[in-house]
Amino acid sequence: MATRLVDDRQATAPLKDRSTAELLKRLSEQIRNLIQQEIRLAKAELTEKGRRAGRGAGMLAAAAVVGLYAIGVLLATIILALDTVMPTWLAALIVTVVLLVIAGILAMMGRSQTRKATPAAPARTMESVKKDVQVMREHAHR
Repeated sequence: MATRLVDDRQATAPLKDRSTAELLKRLSEQIRNLIQQEIRLAKAELTEKGRRAGRGAGMLAAAAVVGLYAIGVLLATIILALDTVMPTWLAALIVTVVLLVIAGILAMMGRSQTRKATPAAPARTMESVKKDVQVMREHAHR
């Protein structure tokens, strides 16, 4: 909690009885405290999101490695199955062409999705800051 720079008598006195310098000093302290709190909130929110993203990325990487091994085995199986009706080189060529077409389609889809991605932003902090600004505007007009 922030340290009080005024004694209890001044803290309970009506705002209209305080000097302009004291009010400005108090306003400056409150704004500084508010900004510090918002920064702490943003750090906490981004830290939490970072941890979750890190765990998820690790799990996705492990799944990708296992999936690649499975795909390799499946491709070998497909080539061997086609080898029963055509030469091995032709079976391998057909499988390779099909894979290249699939890779091209996935690359285009991934590029499209990446362009649509929004930047990671601390949404709760931004909402809180918007509310703070609105409250300050309302009190400034009084």
